[in-house]
Amino acid sequence: MAEPHKVVIIGSGPAGWTASIYAARANLDPVCVIGVPKSNPAPVLPGGQLMLTTEVENYPGFPDGVTGPDMMDKFRKQAERFGTQVIEDDVVKCHFDRKPFELELADGQTIQAHAVVIATGATANWIGLDNEMRLARAGGGVSACAVCDGALPNFRGKRLAVVGGGDTAMEEATYLTKFASTVSVIHRRDELRASKVMQQRFLGKPNAEVLWNKVVVDVKGDGYIEALELKDTQTGEHSTIEVGGLFIAIGHTPATGFLKDSGIALTQKGYVELKTRHSATNIDGVFAAGDVADAEYRQAITAAGMGCQAALDAERWLGAKGLV
Repeated sequence: MAEPHKVVIIGSGPAGWTASIYAARANLDPVCVIGVPKSNPAPVLPGGQLMLTTEVENYPGFPDGVTGPDMMDKFRKQAERFGTQVIEDDVVKCHFDRKPFELELADGQTIQAHAVVIATGATANWIGLDNEMRLARAGGGVSACAVCDGALPNFRGKRLAVVGGGDTAMEEATYLTKFASTVSVIHRRDELRASKVMQQRFLGKPNAEVLWNKVVVDVKGDGYIEALELKDTQTGEHSTIEVGGLFIAIGHTPATGFLKDSGIALTQKGYVELKTRHSATNIDGVFAAGDVADAEYRQAITAAGMGCQAALDAERWLGAKGLV
C-alpha cells in the first residue's frame, strides 16, 4: 500500500473544495474524493446541491450572479491549482479504529490518511415526480431552497407554492412572502407539524395560505413551471393551481451512510455530531464540515466557512502529532 496521505477530504461541495484549497496551501498535499453521479430519485452529483442550482446570487464576489455548476467548477480548479489530488470515486467504508485511518473506495482500492475531513453534504428530499426533477435540473422554477433562490427575479410577484408542514417549510414560506403575490403551503394533513410560533409567523402574513389535505401529483410546464396538479388526500379529487414557482421543504438527508460502523457519532437526525464550535468529531483526527454536520443553515457560504475551519483544525492537529 502507498504511503498514507496527510489529509483526505471526502466530498466536493463548497465545504470539500474549500478544505482542499486551505489544506493544499498549507502544503498538506490533500486528496479529495469527490464521488460519482447517482440518482435516488433525485440526481446527486459531485459538487453537491449547487449542481442543481442555476443561479447563485447571494455568494459574495459574484455581483452578477453565477450558476451553481460554474461556481463549483471554479472551486475545483482553484483547489487543483494548489495541488489537490482528485479521486473520482465513492468512499464506501471508513476504518477509523486503525492508524493511519483506512478508507475503502467503491472500486476496491483502499487509501490511508493521518487525518480525514468529512464533507459529503446532505441531499434535499424531493417528491420524486419526473417533471419536478426535470424542471429542477433545468432551472425551471422548482427548488429545494427558498433562502437560496426565492429572491430571484423570476419568482417575484408570482404565486409560489411550498410543499411541507414542519418548521423548515414555515421558515421557507415566510421568507417567500417578501417576494410573492401569494405563498401557498401545500400539506397532506389537516394540521401542520411546525411549532405554533412558526405557524403564526407565516399565517400572520397577508399573502399566506395553506391548502390542506393536498399532495402534488404532477408539475406542469415545458421549460418553466406553470401549474401544479393536486390530489385531495381525503376525497381523491384532483385540482390544478397556477404557480410561478415550487419549493420543496420536506427535509434533508445527510450523506452519512458510508459512516456506518465507523464509530463516528451522529445526531438523532443522522448528521455528523461536532464536539465543539470547531470541526472536530468524536474521533481524534477526523473532522467534518458543511451540510453533513449542519442541519440549520445549509448555505454555500456557511459550508465553505466550515471547510476552512476543518482544514485549519486538521493542519493544527497534524502539527501537534508531529505528522507534518
